[in-house]
Amino acid sequence: MHIAFFGLGNMGNPMAVNLLKSGDYQLSVFDLDKSKAANLLRADDGNASAEWIDDIPATLANADVIMSSLPGPVQIAAFAEQNVFLHAKTGATWIDLSTNNLATCQDLLAAATERGIDFLDSPVSGGDEGARAGTLSIYVGGDQTAFEAHRDIYEVIGSNTKHLGQSGAGYAAKISQVVLCYLHSIALSEALMLGVKAGVSASEMLDIIQNSTGRSYVADRYGPCMLNGDYDPSFALGLALKDMRLAMELAETLGITLPMSQLVTDIYQEACETYGKDANHLIAVKLLEDASGTLLRS
Repeated sequence: MHIAFFGLGNMGNPMAVNLLKSGDYQLSVFDLDKSKAANLLRADDGNASAEWIDDIPATLANADVIMSSLPGPVQIAAFAEQNVFLHAKTGATWIDLSTNNLATCQDLLAAATERGIDFLDSPVSGGDEGARAGTLSIYVGGDQTAFEAHRDIYEVIGSNTKHLGQSGAGYAAKISQVVLCYLHSIALSEALMLGVKAGVSASEMLDIIQNSTGRSYVADRYGPCMLNGDYDPSFALGLALKDMRLAMELAETLGITLPMSQLVTDIYQEACETYGKDANHLIAVKLLEDASGTLLRS
């Protein structure tokens, strides 16, 4: 089976590595920055190497499966219009691992159906560490038969794959759960700051939280990144804001109000304006540090 994989960032690259290591697929890869494919284009530990995509139309015309891990709706729509729907062969399957909105999803589904291409929205969760370990959670929307035909691909890159129903269900599930990461990050920084300003050391306060009813993945995974001052380079601030905006857009579509999510969206917007969209995502908590005149440090 020939897989053409597009988007080799912090999530896409390790997913492509795991597909390559499985030895079950012929893998072709592409990213706007070719250097991101360096580890995939050389053979390590006896594994086969991936092929670089020099000719996108020719590769898409021969690919059985197209996989994409892209920043958001704008990039996904452009990739679809300029590449997939012009060149992919009838009978191919497109597995999109990105986070997207429902309006774009419906456009993609309609165009894919018209061209005889199966489209599976398949956003992932679990961070870059989950991508490396092949333990991602994957939320799939789309045709059940198409999903079952490619279940082996999902099993290579994830350990908790859920087929949730019709197209768009995967995107909706990802957007709905990912907001908690950002809400928790801001809430964690406030809890830490409260304790630190009252005289508890930052490292002691984090340990207390990690062993309390307020414990969370965010506290365990990102708390240390707050306290060491690197604000976690695995994800960009602008992408976090994009996810929050998608959540607010979904809420508006569904006619519901999410006051806490709106507040966190505003915080990430301010952080992007202050520190730049390419800054590390946890730098949003620096707004609190700056306002309080106190850095959260071990």
